[in-house]
Amino acid sequence: MTDVSGAHVDVPHTAVSHTAVPHSDVLHTLFRTEQGGHEQVVLCQDRPTGLKAVIALHSTALGPALGGTRFYPYASEEEAVADALNLARGMSYKNALAGLDHGGGKAVIIGDPEQIKTEELLLAYGRFVSSLGGRYVTACDVGTYVADMDVVARTCAWTTGRSPENGGAGDSSVLTAFGVFQGMRASAQHLWGDPSLRGRTVGIAGVGKVGHHLVEHLLKDGARVVITDVRAASVDAITARHPEVAVAADTEALIRTEGLDIYAPCALGGALNDASVAALTASIVCGAANNQLAHPGVEKDLADRRILYAPDYVVNAGGVIQVADELHGFDFERCRAKAARIFDTTLQIFARAKSDGIPPAAAADRIAEHRMAEARRG
Repeated sequence: MTDVSGAHVDVPHTAVSHTAVPHSDVLHTLFRTEQGGHEQVVLCQDRPTGLKAVIALHSTALGPALGGTRFYPYASEEEAVADALNLARGMSYKNALAGLDHGGGKAVIIGDPEQIKTEELLLAYGRFVSSLGGRYVTACDVGTYVADMDVVARTCAWTTGRSPENGGAGDSSVLTAFGVFQGMRASAQHLWGDPSLRGRTVGIAGVGKVGHHLVEHLLKDGARVVITDVRAASVDAITARHPEVAVAADTEALIRTEGLDIYAPCALGGALNDASVAALTASIVCGAANNQLAHPGVEKDLADRRILYAPDYVVNAGGVIQVADELHGFDFERCRAKAARIFDTTLQIFARAKSDGIPPAAAADRIAEHRMAEARRG
């Protein structure tokens, strides 16, 4: 069934015999105007393994949709659908600005991965992805790892983020962090006229898969680093290696840190909201988290406070650059060179924002939308 927005609810009979029947709240989320425009949404269920998942394809204008699989204990199916739609749309824009021949897609598996993730569940999920015939290429995201993608790949040829032993590129967080670092350098160049972060103070909220690599880049460049994470073990792992790294009690304390030059949200989305923007002491926001803007209008609030925002989907594209390259025979140095161009892309966005008199987030959207529109026309 299709509404005017183009969203489509698809039951893939060839994958697994048991399929979810969407209830009215989920359908309402699928067809809300602001969530519209998606080409296809697949609701997946395999009762024997406990799998419940949503696969959202936002656009295939530039090529097969590419995006990771998030495994998370959503409070409701509606929340899971909304997250999948939002993340898929973000992937379309991210892939477009990264210069990839891929559209945007995302999958979410509903549940606590610590409790329900099994080999059988991942194999069932792989069959659902495979049923799409290559329209969606999956990879790692929050709650999924290289070892998981190795399992998914056993039932799905369209799987990236696999281990080198299984023909993949391994951990994509390495180049994600490198790309964010390039975005920070570009932000510093634009605001202060120098890309070096030496002597600057950078606050990182979330030092997990990406954040801990970012710490290494910043320290090597001579920056001072302050961190926080809801997981004490993640903080302890950083301070054990680098006792010079300062620790904030929580994110609220971090964003209020005096002398903070750059704030890097590197955990879940929605970090930039009315309260956090009002409290920010940093001059630049540049981090790895997806969907950092909690609602429309936050980008203007940042601009009004003269806080330079490096759009998240631009600077965190290093990982997707890596997994896309895996489809063509992975070469790390080739990927690193592509990820380094995030520096130039970020500067281009700041220049467009200045010339058009709009926030950087709006400028990035315009550039990405132009590339997708050109692909549809041609």
